[in-house]
Amino acid sequence: MLGLKLLTDPRWANIAESNLEEILTDHAWCEQKAATNAITLITNNSEHMDLVEELTAIAIEEMQHFQMVIEIINKRGYTLGRERKDDYVGRLVKFSRKDGSRNNSFIDRLLFAAMIEARSCERFRVLSQNIKDPELAKFYHDLMVSEAGHYTTFLNFARKYTIDVDVDKRWKEWLEFEGELIQSFGNKEAIHG
Repeated sequence: MLGLKLLTDPRWANIAESNLEEILTDHAWCEQKAATNAITLITNNSEHMDLVEELTAIAIEEMQHFQMVIEIINKRGYTLGRERKDDYVGRLVKFSRKDGSRNNSFIDRLLFAAMIEARSCERFRVLSQNIKDPELAKFYHDLMVSEAGHYTTFLNFARKYTIDVDVDKRWKEWLEFEGELIQSFGNKEAIHG
């Protein structure tokens, strides 16, 4: 369904589970950044009321996820660390088209968001199926379902609002790029790491 070119090795869950405080901190900040991205898309494209309404709901949901992760961190006696630089996301940003028309940038920002949601969904699936902690396994299963919905929302808006971008062709380019990129990741306790 997600079309990802390379799936995460299930052993990544063991790396993540070896330092739950780190993976949960990283996860919390990923949720915050997802909410910020949705708000940025709203701010820059407020003429599309259906997008505003849908992405407002996503931004709220992402902050609820942030809150849920914070509650798990607190319950376990962990400390929320500082925000981490996400090299994976940074490389995706560099791949994004920023030149060309306003519509080109808008569509690529939607595809950027869809890509991150797709990989997050896949990583949550790996965690839900491989982590030994039953509470976290259920938590990540529930988030996996949510992220799949977000992925399709962003992709559908790209298809709806394109003017001169072949969205399916560009999405394939995103998938190819990400398939190469993700080969460098999956060896540390970070959602995209």
